[in-house]
Amino acid sequence: MTTAIDDKMRGRELHGSVSSIGKNMALTALAELIGTYLLVLVGTAVAVAAGLHKNTAGPAYDSLAIALSFGLILIPIVGALGQVSGAHVNPAVTLGLAAAGKFPWLYVPAYLGAQMIGGVAASFTLWAAFGGSAYGAHLGAPAPAHGATDLQVFLIEGLIAFMLVFTVMAMATDPRVPAGTASVAIGFVLAAGVLLGGPVSGGAGNPARALGPMIVAHTFPTWYTYTGGPLIGGVIGAWLYLLVGQGNAPTFQSLINRATVRARAQTNGLFRARQQIVTHASRAFANDSLRGF
Repeated sequence: MTTAIDDKMRGRELHGSVSSIGKNMALTALAELIGTYLLVLVGTAVAVAAGLHKNTAGPAYDSLAIALSFGLILIPIVGALGQVSGAHVNPAVTLGLAAAGKFPWLYVPAYLGAQMIGGVAASFTLWAAFGGSAYGAHLGAPAPAHGATDLQVFLIEGLIAFMLVFTVMAMATDPRVPAGTASVAIGFVLAAGVLLGGPVSGGAGNPARALGPMIVAHTFPTWYTYTGGPLIGGVIGAWLYLLVGQGNAPTFQSLINRATVRARAQTNGLFRARQQIVTHASRAFANDSLRGF
């Protein structure tokens, strides 16, 4: 009877645990969908406005505005959703953190699916808001610059994701980093990455940001470079920080502490050696005395 009751209790606990994981997975995936939606919507909206030379209170947007739009919107996204889902909003970040052991693989499929849905939903919203002209501009989908090869696009897209994931690993997973500083650093490194890659690939560094507009606009210029490059670059960035992050910034105090510890160890070693000598000498003297009797 007791065994049967215990089995039922274990079954209920297991069911409750699975149910809790499922609920949390759904909520965090929803947060990723919302975050990716906002990132892609704002960034591609500015890109489309720049391409169509739409004015606001002054001249039309330029390349700097596009890069800043992606970076600036990422700052509040990370600040608002970081404690909920981690605010990856990028498959390269999710895969990189999982490969580095900083994120559970169980959640990866849900996150990737949510991010892709968010990117597609943002492109549909942009189409509805800007009309047919936005569709004619491919909804801000990135495309290789004139003369850029697939290899160049692959490399620059991987480099953008490398910069981003390396920074995420440093700012969001290292306990030595002060709290509250991650969002700003992550936002600005994305803006820098977009500026870096813009002249070659359009500066996506994010498969969800690239494929979302491509799917809705039905245009797929070397889509594999915009997918494979960031995923590989993100994994390399995460792994490299695992290695580099083992170091500690050298200071005079750390050198003094190490020297003190070493001196104490040497002193303790000499003391133990002296004690051993005294002990052996005492035993030898005692043995000699016994032989004398």
